[in-house]
Amino acid sequence: MAEKNIKKVLEDYKEETNRHFDVVAENLKGEIKQVAEEVSLNTERIENVQKDVNTIKGDMGVMKVDIETIKIDIEFIKNELKQKVNRDEFAVLEKRVSMLETKLNQRQ
Repeated sequence: MAEKNIKKVLEDYKEETNRHFDVVAENLKGEIKQVAEEVSLNTERIENVQKDVNTIKGDMGVMKVDIETIKIDIEFIKNELKQKVNRDEFAVLEKRVSMLETKLNQRQ
């Protein structure tokens, strides 16, 4: 009789334990599903960020070429300006021309 009671208690305990495990398993399945959905969303976000980064890298490559072109143009302009008469030289030349005109007018 005691053995039957022990078997009954163990059987009841087993059934209750199985129910608890089933409840825990269901909760875990729900939580795992939620984590999987969040991972999927994060994967999409990461892919979008990667696309944006690749676009920016491409734009930067174009900008580097443009900047190099601008540098070359600026160097060319600087060299051209060095070859032109500066303001001080122009003022001196203007003064000399004025003096020559005055001398020329005095001779006539």
